[in-house]
Order: sequence, then C-alpha cells, then structure tokens
Amino acid sequence: MRWSSLPPVNTLLPFEATVRHASMTAAARELHVTHGAVSRQIQNLERSLGISLFERQARALRPTPQARQLAAIVRDALDQIDAAARQVSHRTPAGPLTLSCEPTLLMRWLIPRLPDLAADVPDVAVHLSAGGGPVFFERDNIDLAIRRDDFPFPEEATSRNRLFAERIGPVCRPDLATRLTGDAGVSQVTLLHTASRPQAWDDWRRITGMKAEPASQQTLEHFYLTLQAAVAGVGVAIAPYAVARDDLERGQLVAPFGFVPDGTSYHLLSRPSPEQDARVRRLTAWLQASTSQLENDSEPV
Repeated sequence: MRWSSLPPVNTLLPFEATVRHASMTAAARELHVTHGAVSRQIQNLERSLGISLFERQARALRPTPQARQLAAIVRDALDQIDAAARQVSHRTPAGPLTLSCEPTLLMRWLIPRLPDLAADVPDVAVHLSAGGGPVFFERDNIDLAIRRDDFPFPEEATSRNRLFAERIGPVCRPDLATRLTGDAGVSQVTLLHTASRPQAWDDWRRITGMKAEPASQQTLEHFYLTLQAAVAGVGVAIAPYAVARDDLERGQLVAPFGFVPDGTSYHLLSRPSPEQDARVRRLTAWLQASTSQLENDSEPV
C-alpha cells in the first residue's frame, strides 16, 4: 500500500467535525449520523494511531494538541478535495447563494435592486444576510460577502473583487441646505453621527479642511437611521454616496458639499472562486456592473 500510515479514511470526517465543534453531539448533528456512530469512528481512529485524541471530561471534550494539528491538516486536505471536485464536476450546485452585506448598504442599495437582479440573473437564487466586519464563511455558512476594506480580509482561499470606492459627504433635507454656506453654516445645524462609523465626520473634515463646530450633535446606531433623521429634518448626516444615492435622486436629500473619496473601497469576497461556480461568476458580474454606476455617476446634489 502506498500510504502505509494513512488512518481509516471514513474516520476523518467525524474526527475533523468533532475537533471543530469540541463536541461529538454537534459533529453528529452536522453529519446527520448518531452520536454513537461518531464515537465509534473516533475510537477507531485512536486505535489506528495508537494515541488518545481527546481529553474526556464530565461536560467537555477537549482536543489534544496532536488532535488539533491533525485536524488542521485534514481540513486543508478536505478543502483541496472539495475545490478539485468543483473543478471537474459538471453539476450545477443546488440551493441559493448566501450573500452577507453590511446592513445599511443592504437596506439602502442592494434590496431596492433585487428586481433587477431577478430579471438579469433569473437562474441564481440569493439569500441575503446582514452582517459587517470580519468574514467567517464556514462558521456563518455564507458564500459571498460585501465588505469595506477598513479591516484585514481573511487569509483563507478567498476570491476578492473590488466593487467601488467609498465616497462620503454631508446630506440633508433641501430646505436645510440653504443654511449651509461653508464653515459658518455648518456651525448652525445639528450634526448626525452614526455609532457604526463614529469617525466619519472627522474623516470628512480632514479630507476637506472644514473646521467648524456644530451647534449640537446627535448619534444614532446605523447610517440608515441617520439618513432617516436627515430626511425628517433633524439635522445634517454624514453619509456614503452609495447609501444616500436613491434619496438624492428622489430629491428627499441633497448633498450641498458633494462627496469625496475617503480612501477605502468595497469588495466582494467569495468562498468558492467564481471560476469554480457558475452562479458565483454570474452574481459577481452583476454586482460589478451594478456598482460601477456608483463610481461613474455624476452626483445629484
């Protein structure tokens, strides 16, 4: 036999899942088998290797350092087999693609364009999930994610496609805009901040050189709340162009100072490479075409 030290192959899936979950029960649930079946396979693997792979405690199962080392290698091997199978398979993967998107961009830009997506790419079903920050494809069971590059992207085998540059600027109701004439005007209104990006106004001031202090300030949890407050006339919100675009086109908001790039960009991250999954390829192409407008638009003001 060529691989004389290879343990029983049918033990590796239950073993890797048990290490990942630190639980035979969770591994059994994931693999759709019984707890006893997972336990027997772990015992078979331990006998084959001649070592104990887990410290069994009253209410916990703790993988040994050797188990963690072996599980990492098994996981890498399974990932490579999965990728190779995708390349040689002619089957079209079933089920929808799960796309995670930052909440305000999801609500204010992507969801209004779902009819276009359905018309342009009718054979690709998409399940949307609101999420921001670091991406964990396996843990959160997502296929693609739209994220701004203000944090390190995952080092795992992930495809990355740039979508558009972030541009920010103050927006407000048209009747309030008449009061915004340079620094003096800004100092007479309430500035609306978002807790999810508290430095946005400071970034805009740094880029534009505006120094005025506002009459008052108010912080809301997300951009979609500050935008709603701006539409209601509460004050002036700092906003990315992408999420304010539709309100600007409808005339509900205006951007008296325009928008400026803040040095960041949005990217589409995907677990399977677009070359490996036709659905991912078509969805990636649609997103790139649709978001290209966000950089090519002449801004409504």
